[in-house]
Amino acid sequence: MSNRMITAPDRVFMVNEIQKYFRDRQALIDQYIRGDMTKSEYLGRNLDAVLSLNIRPFTRIDSVEKGLFNYQYYNAMAKESVAFTGRMSSEAYNNYREKDKAALSVLRLLDYTNVEAYFIKVRSKHLKGRIFEIVLNDYNTIMHSKNASLMGNLKQAGVFKEGTHVSLIDGYINQKY
Repeated sequence: MSNRMITAPDRVFMVNEIQKYFRDRQALIDQYIRGDMTKSEYLGRNLDAVLSLNIRPFTRIDSVEKGLFNYQYYNAMAKESVAFTGRMSSEAYNNYREKDKAALSVLRLLDYTNVEAYFIKVRSKHLKGRIFEIVLNDYNTIMHSKNASLMGNLKQAGVFKEGTHVSLIDGYINQKY
């Protein structure tokens, strides 16, 4: 969206687009869980769902929904970049950084209420002891990160649990794509 003033109909349109994306995403997750698609297919179709919308990431995150959309958008773009190049490019790095900024915005909007975070058990030696899961209980949403600053904020808020735990989506997390 441009810097022009956003009218009430524009807000309704944006909310509807965000809701449409999350409905489509849930349908994709359900298909993945049923085994109707591979992780790679899920990631590709999720990217298509994000890009098919008439909105792009928000510069001002003033609602949890906008923050979660930005998180999903940048996560999808980062994964696509890594899959395309086979390595962590500067584009992928920037997208992951933006994803973490969106996650932090969401956490701040929630004031870390009904949030829990912890390191997760992974098969990847590269991710072991680095990747953590953030559960937004009121939104039935899971985010992941390796960002040390984000983890520090979670610890400071008292919502980061000690130890390593099995991810709530372990089968997905530990499946290669």
